[in-house]
Amino acid sequence: MFVGFDYGTSNCAMSWLDQGRAALIPLYGDDAFVPSTLYALERSFIAELIAQQLPDGDTKIDYARSRSALLGQARAGKSEHDIDQVRDGLFFGSEAIAHYIGAPGEGYFIKSPKSFLGASGLRQQSVDFFEDVVAAMMLNVKTRAEQYLQKEITQVVIGRPVNFQGVNAQESNQQAQAILAAAGKRIGFTDIEFLFEPLAAGFDFETRLTENKTVLVVDVGGGTTDCSMVLMGPQHIQQLDRAQDFLGHTGERIGGNDFDIQLAQKILMPHFGMLSPLKTGLPMPLMPFVNAMAINDIGAQTEFYDLKTKLLLERLTRETHELELLERFIRMREGKHNFAVVREAELGKIALSSQARHSFPLDFIEKNLAPECSAEDYAEVSAQLLQKIAALISEATQQASVQPHIVYITGGSAKSPLIRKVIRELFGGEIAIVDGDHFGSVAAGLGVWAERVFGEN
Repeated sequence: MFVGFDYGTSNCAMSWLDQGRAALIPLYGDDAFVPSTLYALERSFIAELIAQQLPDGDTKIDYARSRSALLGQARAGKSEHDIDQVRDGLFFGSEAIAHYIGAPGEGYFIKSPKSFLGASGLRQQSVDFFEDVVAAMMLNVKTRAEQYLQKEITQVVIGRPVNFQGVNAQESNQQAQAILAAAGKRIGFTDIEFLFEPLAAGFDFETRLTENKTVLVVDVGGGTTDCSMVLMGPQHIQQLDRAQDFLGHTGERIGGNDFDIQLAQKILMPHFGMLSPLKTGLPMPLMPFVNAMAINDIGAQTEFYDLKTKLLLERLTRETHELELLERFIRMREGKHNFAVVREAELGKIALSSQARHSFPLDFIEKNLAPECSAEDYAEVSAQLLQKIAALISEATQQASVQPHIVYITGGSAKSPLIRKVIRELFGGEIAIVDGDHFGSVAAGLGVWAERVFGEN
């Protein structure tokens, strides 16, 4: 059986063709979306989960040999935690978030691994690790989808951004796609195709068009923003080769996570001493605060929890004029609460899309700690990111050498009125702006494409 798989930065979803229409598959009760998070009591449990489901043969032997140390650690970990199966020590989606927030220092938590797949300079050990993490998360979705459909899923179209990273884009894209493909093969997908996510979102929209249109698809996801100018409509929809219909493509690693991080850095970190004056007259070093909130950057997180940062913060406690703020920051670091702080920034971002002010409840760090932010302040700290998105939209339009009839916006972060304002400023008030299913358009479109690629098989 074939499906479309949106392995997203923020959420994962899967679609199938139900009576000729793409439909999202319920994964948790009626919920078709699972947050892209994983929590493991032991990091080694991830490798054992993959090893257990591999079919007997050379592939399984090779995998076990390459992960022998981890598999040994997993056996010891099961004994330590008094569990029989590593599945009992692995949690996904909302369950992973709840376990992490409940005990941030005890297990291993990863959020939005897709953000890391195209990172430059990854060693083979890191590539192996990401293959395992992605495979475990994919396996969770695949297993739940198969339980719902009562069929084995072997063929899949997986969505991918135009560019996983802004730097060394071609090399980054090859690396990230190779990780996704290896992970997919490892959990039982025998046939894997890839499709640009903004095009997938456009395909879902195209099924509802009754006349030909030039459509600019703006997909602002959790980790990337992708823009595609596409010829759509009844004359185009049945063509399997759509290359001539794609007039322009742009994409960069700018997404909802970046808005969360920017909000956390600029609005919340001053309450942790980021702008506190020092007795020496020098400014407070910014990097510890920037790194703390940069949860989608491996290097930043490594540096934040490095001994050098601990020693720097100890020195700064003797130099700052606002010791209570810096001690608050140190408590956050020692409790590994930086992910939870960014999570509150994300919830605040969502709230500020529809209300004038928001208080961020940070009482998990300190009782009654609740910094406030206005919608105007949020717009101000987001201005640089919005300019980058505007530049991507303009570049896609210039590549196409044509103005769109319709701008189709999708992706969870595209719900923000700030994104709509950017589009209005670029194209004026006359152009039609259509909202897709901000979370489900990509998955549905991937299902449409899967039917065209695999439906005749």
